[in-house]
Amino acid sequence: MALNIETFSNARGGNAFFKAIGHPLAAAKGRALVDRLATAGPVAVYDPLGYAASFAALYDLTAVDIAAVFVQDLGDLGRTVLGRTAQPVTDLAGAGARTVFVAAFDAGRLIDHIGHLLPDGTEVVSLDAMRLPEDMLTNRRRYLDGLNFATNFAFFRDQDGHHSRLVTANYWAGYGGRGLRLWFCLIDAEGETLADWDQELPRSVSAITVDSREVRDRFRLGPFTGQLFLHVVNAAGHDVVKYALDTYGDDDSVLSCTHDANAWPADLYAGLPAPKEDEDVILWVQNSHPAPIPARGVGLNLMGADPIAWLDREIPPFGSYALSVAELLPDARWPQQVEVQAGKHFVRPRYEVVSADGRRRIAHANVERVDLKPDPGIKELGNLMGKGYLLPAPILPRDRFRSIVLPTPMSTAQTTLPLAVTIHDASGAEVARHRFGTLRRSDSVALEIGDVLNGTALEAGYGHMELVYDFADGGEADGWLHGLFRYEDLVSGHAAETSFGAHIFNTVLTYRNEPQSYAGPAPGLSTRLFLRLGPAPCDTLCHLIYPASAPWHAHSSTRLMLFGGDGGEVASREVEIPCGGSLLWRYGEMFSEQNRRAAGDGAYVVVRDVTCRLFGYHGLVSGDHAFSFDHMFGF
Repeated sequence: MALNIETFSNARGGNAFFKAIGHPLAAAKGRALVDRLATAGPVAVYDPLGYAASFAALYDLTAVDIAAVFVQDLGDLGRTVLGRTAQPVTDLAGAGARTVFVAAFDAGRLIDHIGHLLPDGTEVVSLDAMRLPEDMLTNRRRYLDGLNFATNFAFFRDQDGHHSRLVTANYWAGYGGRGLRLWFCLIDAEGETLADWDQELPRSVSAITVDSREVRDRFRLGPFTGQLFLHVVNAAGHDVVKYALDTYGDDDSVLSCTHDANAWPADLYAGLPAPKEDEDVILWVQNSHPAPIPARGVGLNLMGADPIAWLDREIPPFGSYALSVAELLPDARWPQQVEVQAGKHFVRPRYEVVSADGRRRIAHANVERVDLKPDPGIKELGNLMGKGYLLPAPILPRDRFRSIVLPTPMSTAQTTLPLAVTIHDASGAEVARHRFGTLRRSDSVALEIGDVLNGTALEAGYGHMELVYDFADGGEADGWLHGLFRYEDLVSGHAAETSFGAHIFNTVLTYRNEPQSYAGPAPGLSTRLFLRLGPAPCDTLCHLIYPASAPWHAHSSTRLMLFGGDGGEVASREVEIPCGGSLLWRYGEMFSEQNRRAAGDGAYVVVRDVTCRLFGYHGLVSGDHAFSFDHMFGF
């Protein structure tokens, strides 16, 4: 059963309320508040802002003797709240309640408004009993300001030779943030807190690295697999906590990287691949809330198929469970894909592919939209916006790698997917095209790019592909076009995969907030990408793509800026990428040994371009033994 909470709206953005009541530091206070109400009945609930149901979704109120529920807005009269019919707050005096529970933060003003309605001796409590410490608040005047809850979760493991490394940048300093610090909370698979700590951040846009081995040594912990919770205090500019997460092992059988978790739990996730015959695909179900996920609260089904297989076990608050796809869907096989019935219980989940030879890689599923419908206007974009929506992804050097694309439905409204993929060499020239036709929702068609090229060589040995709409055979589109891209090393046998969604790129005309901008309104026509650099002996690779829905500047004017761990610029390189083309480079070749030595540990690169929007992918290379690959994040 899905949680009755609002986490994210594409119209309003992220909802800070569920973060406020679900914060690890608020959880114990929330349970104490419920215990207090359970002994103070009868209780009248005053719900002026509509938060009572969401609070009850995370905190069990069945032991509370609720006499009645009252509302302020006449439009809310008669609706059912906590199983009671909402009444006007002016009737509060006759409720016969010993206690009034005001379901709101910053409740002082709301309480003052109803003071004349309270019989003598009535106790009043509110959600302010759950507030975080004042020194953790960016905006102390408005508790539910999104910047007060710049938080996220990360998969985190140090067990059986497997380790994790989270890397981000203090990009909030670049937006004027001062007195910045990060609060971390490490939670094990049973939902128990293993450690928590603060890290002061310098005023520069410096790198931040958290390594599971160092955390384990520092706090003298045993093996663990669970979640790392991050809270940025005094954030500015962004309430989104972005990061790159590397997983690595004591040997080269484990190496992968993945993106941040997307901090708003969703009803559905998609793009989870079924295993090959010699693989196990594990979905990491990691509870994001202080309430248990009930048995049959999480399920899996094949994309486009109605039968849902439910997980018949409870997962504790903030707990983690390794759910093998084979446990619920034993006959599912690649290239079939799986839809995750998540019920808003967890943020965008990681999945781990375990091969028979012991190699492991981690990637993430994506949010499946439930609020979209087909948009007939997309078919007409070609007149003014050329390709319109497109999804770019690398084609790695073909003498070493296989590059595979799997279109993935990512909206409940997508019953058909009219698609094609175009192949471009590094110069931007289109050298091949494959038409998928109009795929049904249940179709799972994985395409190896070598089969499309059919012997055609890419001039530089690499290039990129673009997944685009193709309406030649009909079909509908909604702009939420996604794909999974898998890369297989022909020498080592290692693999990596990444997934993302389409956007409109590099046009001055806008359509439905596209070309997307990370800071400010559309169009987004500039680039600021973060490239974390791996520790020795790994080298770092970066594949930058200059996608253009319509003709734009003939070449990019891209600056690669190398920063030391303290945020000071060490060196920079200027590169040009042809419009519609790409550039594949390595850190060890782009910057001199002297520059790399001066940058030292914790170094990173910012990819900056004020003339166009680039799309980037990054990874680590461990000699000829293993590699990782995922898309980059911007800020």
